[in-house]
Amino acid sequence: MPTAALFDVDGTLLDTNYWHTVAWTQALAQYGHHPAMARIHGAIGMGGDQLLDHLLGEDRDRDQDEALSAAHQALFARFWPALRAFDGAGDLLRALKGRGWTVVLASSASARDLAVMRRALDADDAIDAATSADDVEASKPAPDLVRAALAKAGVGPDRAVFVGDTPWDVQAAARAEVPCVAVLSGGTGERALRAAGALEVHADVAELLTGLDDSVLADPARRTHGSR
Repeated sequence: MPTAALFDVDGTLLDTNYWHTVAWTQALAQYGHHPAMARIHGAIGMGGDQLLDHLLGEDRDRDQDEALSAAHQALFARFWPALRAFDGAGDLLRALKGRGWTVVLASSASARDLAVMRRALDADDAIDAATSADDVEASKPAPDLVRAALAKAGVGPDRAVFVGDTPWDVQAAARAEVPCVAVLSGGTGERALRAAGALEVHADVAELLTGLDDSVLADPARRTHGSR
């Protein structure tokens, strides 16, 4: 049976979390909202719908939501030329593909942003499928994205591992009953990722690649999940 490695993109494979933080900071300021950048960074990993609830409260006037999200999209697009993959990102995907994993990008980015990020990642030869905002109704920490990635891979949760960088990734995976391997490259500390339920925590994808033989991602035939 095929086994799937499901990857978050922002902050996990690409160094984008702080660009998103700046874009959201500027978009919110345009509409009179000034949460601390640290709070905004802590919400990165959620989709726009959940992020605005988290930062502005669920009882807010939602008439601005569409405009806020559009402003974020436009502001983030200014950073497209600066987007880069983390060292080892493409090599990790290729190594997993070579070991027999089905590799799926599990992103809730717009189709436009996802296309730009895939060009920056430059690893389409190792990617079997990808999700985008069009595939989900509710974004992380809801499990919809992980379930959509499972459907793209054609496997159940017992045949997959999710790799992400935020507590929202870990929580979404847990709600979909998929174990999560976490990396620190998005700016969230190990304690927070462990508290959310991360099975393993690595500095970044390059470290995960170097220690792949000791990871749950070593062999898709593994049935037991160790921890690191």
